[in-house]
Amino acid sequence: MGRAHEVRAASMAKTAAIKSKLYGRYGKEIFIAAKNGVPDPDMNLALRAKIKEAKSNHVPADVIKRAIDRAKGGDNSNYSESRYEGFGPGNCTVIVECLSDNANRTITEVRNAFNKSKGSKIGSAGSVSFGYQRLGVFSFESSMSEDEMFDLLLMEEVDATDIACEDGYFDIKVNPSDFAKAQEILEANIEGVEFHTCEVGMVPDEYVTLSNPDEIAAFNKLMNMLNESDDVNKVYHNAIIEE
Repeated sequence: MGRAHEVRAASMAKTAAIKSKLYGRYGKEIFIAAKNGVPDPDMNLALRAKIKEAKSNHVPADVIKRAIDRAKGGDNSNYSESRYEGFGPGNCTVIVECLSDNANRTITEVRNAFNKSKGSKIGSAGSVSFGYQRLGVFSFESSMSEDEMFDLLLMEEVDATDIACEDGYFDIKVNPSDFAKAQEILEANIEGVEFHTCEVGMVPDEYVTLSNPDEIAAFNKLMNMLNESDDVNKVYHNAIIEE
């Protein structure tokens, strides 16, 4: 069928894999929120917030329903959280947050990813995270000006740590405690807003630019191996790839 068909097929497969990973991640997080409280979002604030976040990231309703039904049905799956910190190629930093029912399997997969990516190594707890802040992050497009966005959030008393806009594309960071409030305000004041990013995560204070082809290849290998692990929930890093 030709090279163009192969490229399209590979792109579609990659997109499907990314979606599957995202759905699996939210499925586990919603299951845990439902299991640790009442499996009813009207009576469980943590579950309601997680469902809202999942919907903002285009997670299908049936994925959300299955996760809640698992909790209602008494599924005994026991997931534990773990975090691994390390250094990637070019001395960039990497934080790996995991959600797993098998701690030994998880650490083996994370160690293999670092060991098999040239110039990468796992560090001790706290060796990397001191250079990050946990923040609520939103990215989206809007016709509002940066000043208008600032005034809106200020008026609603949202603790926004950073508001940046370039060609109508906003990147906003808020205090995690104001995440849900900020999301509601943005949705109420920006008609049809679609978030490209809508989550609470780790944001680096500084970035490292990778320009060496070998370092870039090793970094991509590390990211691919981590993202292929079902136990890895989120990966944060401070690398910028120079085109």
